[in-house]
Amino acid sequence: MEDITKVKHLNFKEIAAYSLGLFGFQAIVGLLNSYQAEFDGSILGANVIVVAILILIAKIVSAVADPIVGSMVDRSRSKLGKFKSMIVYSLVPLLIFSAVVFIDVPFKSNKPLTYVWIFVTYLIWSIAMTMGDVPSQGIAAALTPNPTERTNVVSISNTFKQIGFSACVVIVPIVCLIVPGGSQVFGFEGDTDTPMIAGEYFWVAVLTALLGCVLFALIPIVNKERVVTEPTEKIGAKDMLAALKNNKPLMLVIVSYFLGFGRQMAMGIQVQAANVLLGSQNLVAVLGIVTAIGSMISMALCPMLIKKLDERKAYILLSVYGFAASVFSFVIGYFWFKNPENTVLTVLFYVSLFLIGLQFGAVTLMPMIMTADCVDYYEYESGKRMEGAAYSILTLTIKVCLALGTALGLIFVQLSGYYEALEVGEFTTHTKNIIFFAYTAMPGILALLSIFPMFKYDIVGEKKAQISSALAERRK
Repeated sequence: MEDITKVKHLNFKEIAAYSLGLFGFQAIVGLLNSYQAEFDGSILGANVIVVAILILIAKIVSAVADPIVGSMVDRSRSKLGKFKSMIVYSLVPLLIFSAVVFIDVPFKSNKPLTYVWIFVTYLIWSIAMTMGDVPSQGIAAALTPNPTERTNVVSISNTFKQIGFSACVVIVPIVCLIVPGGSQVFGFEGDTDTPMIAGEYFWVAVLTALLGCVLFALIPIVNKERVVTEPTEKIGAKDMLAALKNNKPLMLVIVSYFLGFGRQMAMGIQVQAANVLLGSQNLVAVLGIVTAIGSMISMALCPMLIKKLDERKAYILLSVYGFAASVFSFVIGYFWFKNPENTVLTVLFYVSLFLIGLQFGAVTLMPMIMTADCVDYYEYESGKRMEGAAYSILTLTIKVCLALGTALGLIFVQLSGYYEALEVGEFTTHTKNIIFFAYTAMPGILALLSIFPMFKYDIVGEKKAQISSALAERRK
């Protein structure tokens, strides 16, 4: 194990390319996650609860694509590489449909037809996203055979991934400055914030899609697949379920992620939260940046936490902390809404959002590291290396949880009276409390639930070292 961890395989150029690639890809994912429901509600006139249901159904239907893409990756004989070739195939459909989703259709007065349009375009986008998501996550297990180096590159790249997910909060105000007759970039007390117009949504999508796909293309251009195995035979859904059943550690990771799905709620309703809490949806950058700083620090600290504790203990620690920080933030917000002029409460409000961000290493980074270790475990036990299958299961879980979290968050938004208050131009304390509960406390409660499967996860410490050493010996 000593020799394995000392051999370095990745150079700065490759780490930068992989990190920037994930940044670009997640910038596109973050845009749709944050702004699609708001676009459908404010521009297309759709009911956001219906939109939430349609998004959830589209995610479940597109779930069929995840095992198909995972199987295609594991069976690939492409000279470009089994992961990199699939990323290349995803670029064009991802670029096109990221913009198509934000088209202001002329038939929006016909609600049934509008809902069909929303569902179909989002479903096609979801399948295109899967084509890029599965291999871009799975390639992390093939970049280097060194488990320590792998943990470090996953940590660095996922920090960029988290920043990319929030990139839309910077791109949106820039487009608002450029598009004539658009919304105000910043709203101030006493001003009436002008809602974003259709053209702004579309050009934000075009700019984000172009930037995202150019950066995403760096992964197949620059990176190398160093852990190479023979292509597997055709793998069906039953084979993948059997592989999951026989890979108990991976099953624990997946169950834990599902239990903590509420951690995705905050990103799904961040635009509405900014409108309610700060008075302008364009001030979503403030919420995003404050939380993102905490997230970046969390992911930078994760490798040190893992080294000091282990993956299991680090995950449990961050999740318990996330629960405490989220509840604390909700309590501060509750009193701040009643006394918005109180300077101490105002400072504590933003500090609490920063503290919430410190938990996100658990949900964005740890599952990636653990899944890579579970791939090693399955190869150690069965002799088969199935990165495509394992990461397609993980990406499927992430997407479904993201849809569930967004759907639950949008239900809270609808029930809070948000859209009625938006027409009046004033949000009540009741509306603020409900949306802020969905933004903070509810995700924290579900984060706490996610720790229970982790008590049985055991690919840590000496067992992990033994597996890595045995696999290195086999590959010689």
